[in-house]
Amino acid sequence: MARSRPSRSNQSTLQPILHHTGRCSCPGKVGILSGGGSGHEPMHGGFVGLGMLDAACPGEVFTSPTPDQMIDATKAISGGAGVLHIVKNYTGDVMNFEMAAEVAREEGIQVEAVVTNDDVAVKDSLYTAGRRGVGVTVLAEKICGAAAEEKRSLKQVADLCRKVNDQGRSMGMALTSCATPQAGKPTFDLPEDEMEIGIGIHGEPGRVRMKVKPAAEIVEMLTKPIVEDLPFKRGDNVLAFVNGMGGTPLLELYIVYNELQKILTGSGIHIARNLIGSYITSLEMAGCSITLLKLDDDMTKLWDAPVKQQGCAGVSRILAALP
Repeated sequence: MARSRPSRSNQSTLQPILHHTGRCSCPGKVGILSGGGSGHEPMHGGFVGLGMLDAACPGEVFTSPTPDQMIDATKAISGGAGVLHIVKNYTGDVMNFEMAAEVAREEGIQVEAVVTNDDVAVKDSLYTAGRRGVGVTVLAEKICGAAAEEKRSLKQVADLCRKVNDQGRSMGMALTSCATPQAGKPTFDLPEDEMEIGIGIHGEPGRVRMKVKPAAEIVEMLTKPIVEDLPFKRGDNVLAFVNGMGGTPLLELYIVYNELQKILTGSGIHIARNLIGSYITSLEMAGCSITLLKLDDDMTKLWDAPVKQQGCAGVSRILAALP
């Protein structure tokens, strides 16, 4: 990924770290770092660049990066204003980022960490204690990246990240499994005529497995738990994020969005902004997830701010078409 955009990123040959060329150690700017196992591209490496992440640490497929990667990345992007770690709630990621933050603080770098846990499908999973961190992570990286570009303080950016996490909810589904390179076979068995509601981005079990339903029914099964959990209410402005899991055609994601808009409009919830595409994937899994984020004026302004990364090439164009 780094080599495909050499003008935008550098990659260490010893410890894989993606960071934006010329933006490391930017004086007065909070550095934004995230990371996690590979297999979810474009997250996180594709989000390194202007207006989003300053660095990303990729691990092996579905495996957390190491603390050494995270320490090196934290040092690389520290410009005196502190560094924010945005961490998905998976046990390995949380543990390794905690160790890296402790070392960085001992070396005089201010570090704040925010753990995302927006998945309403299950409380505990194969790789988590508590809810999984999924789609809100992408939105937090964008919104907090814009806030950092405005030279907001570390506390302000971290508090904003917590607010995004608190006001966002997600849920996903799968029509097929995925196959990791190590295994060379599907990570779980799912018959062609069945689907799983509440699946995780590593193929973790969801809420229920059933026969495949029409799109309208699937979207209803995803949206209702999301809306009820926050809860979202009539009059709310939201960012609606329809995400592909890696093997889902864009056309099908627009079908999902169409059904989602019908449901939210009927509930008096206004879609102020949207994002549709495959941004947090699970290799070649066919399926989708829905994330809703309750917006305020500040978050909306930050969402609309310019971005320039490999994984978000179309975001500015999408935003430009919205009110």
